[in-house]
Amino acid sequence: MHGEYKVPGGKLVVVDLEEREGRIHGFHLAGDFFLEPDDALDDIDAAVNGLPVESDVPTIAAAIRAALPEGAQLLGFTPESVATAIRRALVTAPGWADFEWEVVHDEPVSPRMNLALDEVLTTRVGAGLRKPTLRLWEWDESAVVIGSFQSLRNEVDPAGAEKHGFDIVRRISGGGAMMMAANSIVTYSLYVPASLVAGMTFADSYAFLDDWVLQALRSLGIDAVYQPLNDIAGPHGKIGGAAQKRLANGGVLHHATLSYDMDGQVLTEVLRIGREKLSDKGTVSAAKRVDPLRSQTGLPRAEVIERFIQTFTTLYGATPGHISDEEYAEAQALVDSKFATDAWLQRVP
Repeated sequence: MHGEYKVPGGKLVVVDLEEREGRIHGFHLAGDFFLEPDDALDDIDAAVNGLPVESDVPTIAAAIRAALPEGAQLLGFTPESVATAIRRALVTAPGWADFEWEVVHDEPVSPRMNLALDEVLTTRVGAGLRKPTLRLWEWDESAVVIGSFQSLRNEVDPAGAEKHGFDIVRRISGGGAMMMAANSIVTYSLYVPASLVAGMTFADSYAFLDDWVLQALRSLGIDAVYQPLNDIAGPHGKIGGAAQKRLANGGVLHHATLSYDMDGQVLTEVLRIGREKLSDKGTVSAAKRVDPLRSQTGLPRAEVIERFIQTFTTLYGATPGHISDEEYAEAQALVDSKFATDAWLQRVP
């Protein structure tokens, strides 16, 4: 069995192993990481050999950590990343290169339609009716998008939203509220089969699915990093955040919103930023928490999006695609029956 795991912001971890009588045998670790002392590699191999094949990531990582000699230095990888590669080998998880990818960047649609398309396209990928896809959003009106489990009244000031022309909509994924002013953010959605993130913890899958965008941002001169659980940040603050929804049919939605430009005053008038969240982020200003792409790159939003598309296409061999008329029709029906209804918006009042 063979497994690979590219550590987000780090190195490639490669494992080979056999299964005998329910235990791991013949385990060997390789990769382009750094490890000192050199013979610690043998200690890692020995720690893994003999473990039950049903061992989870924390169990495998704990065994590796206990076997490392005092003062061992692991650079570009961790015991958890080795454990993830092992789990992926045991479940024969595919990698990015094992799929045919499409990139979609179609005409603007309403925020509600964008949210409905997320559900439709995720469902279709899970059912095998569409290739795994990266979609860059375009929209023709401003909106506040709240998470599936957020309280509407606690997150949004309706008077402020009306004053500044923001619609209020709810998405199917969890996470926090996003103020999506027209032409002021960059939002993308990945629709992938669950097999792509098989063997990973939920937290690891966030970093794994966002690694390509970190590479795109770094190519623009931004020292972007991933901050658990779901933030993408630069040297001076948060750039954006991601959220996921996993469907029963095996489709996974991973979408992220990155700030291109921001009016900090408008943000504080539209969103209710609670003291607890500000305290947790270690700042007294919501505006200071966000580090927009425009100020860091000086590039037009369209050029930032084009770099995202170029990076993803180069990394994974993606081809241009489009949303079909049938998919648009299905999404419109979902807007009418769900995303435009008060029952959905008020599901958590």
